[in-house]
Amino acid sequence: MVFPFKSVEDFRIELTEEHELFRKSVRDFVESKVMPRWREIEESNSIPEDLYREMVAMGFTGVGIPEEYGGQGGGILMSVILTEELSRASTALSVTVGVRDLFVVPVLRHGSEYLKKKYVPPVARGEARAAHANTEPGAGSDVAGIQTRARKVNNHYVISGRKIFITGAREADYLLVSARTEPPQPDRRWWGITTFVVEKEWPGVRIGQQFKVLGLRGEQPYEVILDEVKVPEENVVGKVNEGFKVLMDTYDHTRVGVAAQGVGIAQAAFEKALNYALQRETFGQPLIAHGIIMEKIADMYMKLQAARLLTYWAATLADKGRPEFVVAASLAKAYATEAAEWIARQAIQIHGGYGVDFETGVERYLRDAIITTIYEGTNEIQRLIIVRQLLRQAFGLKI
Repeated sequence: MVFPFKSVEDFRIELTEEHELFRKSVRDFVESKVMPRWREIEESNSIPEDLYREMVAMGFTGVGIPEEYGGQGGGILMSVILTEELSRASTALSVTVGVRDLFVVPVLRHGSEYLKKKYVPPVARGEARAAHANTEPGAGSDVAGIQTRARKVNNHYVISGRKIFITGAREADYLLVSARTEPPQPDRRWWGITTFVVEKEWPGVRIGQQFKVLGLRGEQPYEVILDEVKVPEENVVGKVNEGFKVLMDTYDHTRVGVAAQGVGIAQAAFEKALNYALQRETFGQPLIAHGIIMEKIADMYMKLQAARLLTYWAATLADKGRPEFVVAASLAKAYATEAAEWIARQAIQIHGGYGVDFETGVERYLRDAIITTIYEGTNEIQRLIIVRQLLRQAFGLKI
């Protein structure tokens, strides 16, 4: 027994030649199409439409989505590889593609066949975009604290409320929206939340201000205002009043994607630092010849590889449908994003003054890495999940 897992076989990562061929195709696209345009993305704070259309043509928007719903298949591990490679060039670009998971995952796992067939194929084919509207001014990590209301009127619901920090909202055609259909119960705060598919063009849906957050230039979030939005009852995702379970299950399955973002950022920062340390001379010798720089490079490399292994492992468990993937995903998300932040910081330090210059493209890795430690469940929340899952797995305890 490998506490709290049952066997060393639980730590197997299952990669195939198909995964490597796919990684190479994404890497080629990134090197030729994205790397030369990172500055354009950062300065314009937008993703060039032609770049997005090229990703659609390559099938990136369908990776991880079953073929029966218009996708390319491939599972979570394939999606992780895609996210890692895109993040190496532009975290914002990876988010532009990856945000669809926060819509597709709950619809596929909890939606009716009607919702799956109506909304998933257009997203998978890149004909439509989707986003996830849950966070509110008073409810982020505390999902049970949302205040948006949905009241039942005949055969539809009327939703009113305000959502903030909604990634991809401006371009989205569809939104996965959470709202309270009943007040919380004293012993079950989570009770009374319901999730809905909302089309952005419906009356009452409005995109508000853009939030100028620290990183993710190119895909920064927006405010979504819902003013008496009429939603058909068939657009309920999951069971009425049990949307909290839908949301938690969604984040369990998507946070490994944030870990992959961390790995991609860490890889890029490591490569920049290593190349600079080999080329830059100080005191008559290459920078890398100094012991303190050698130590930094070694530590960066160790953290990078550990982050990648954790992330691929979590994705493998998720693709197998193993319940242990929940704790693995939290481990990967917390470790990989913090490793990315640390590695990016060291890359800046190795570059010295050039490291804080926008033109070198190094400081952006730190800005993006910090964001990854916060969204889709802060790393403080991940630590709570890790301990709770540990106690549940090992002792059957709930806290």
